[in-house]
Amino acid sequence: MPNARRTPAAPSKKKDLADVFEKLRKVLVPYAKHMVVKHDGPGIYYLETAPVKKYGTEVFFGAVQVGKTQVNFHFMPVYVFPEMVETLSPALKKRMRGTSKFAFTEVDAALLRELAALAKKGYQGYRRGGVFAA
Repeated sequence: MPNARRTPAAPSKKKDLADVFEKLRKVLVPYAKHMVVKHDGPGIYYLETAPVKKYGTEVFFGAVQVGKTQVNFHFMPVYVFPEMVETLSPALKKRMRGTSKFAFTEVDAALLRELAALAKKGYQGYRRGGVFAA
């Protein structure tokens, strides 16, 4: 088709992605009291540590970001601790894009529970690694 135009996402699709964003955001929110919320606005929620003396900078923990067609859940502990990936369910592994990003167009209760457990493990790993003050 010559000169075919892309149509923008339908309003219901945008609403669906907003719902997915809110569900995924809730996975990271419990860790905000231990970190710095760098961004918390429409379509983006971003957590990092306070500056870590031994690294000389902040350390990224996780983020949720709405894209054009999906919601991305970025989670750095799976990059820092690659053994965490070995314990992922096939359903969650299927959503991995690269080494620390998961893509969602929808999310069910089982995946949310698995992500919550993964976030807890990642937070504990960061604590053991000295990323947070004791």
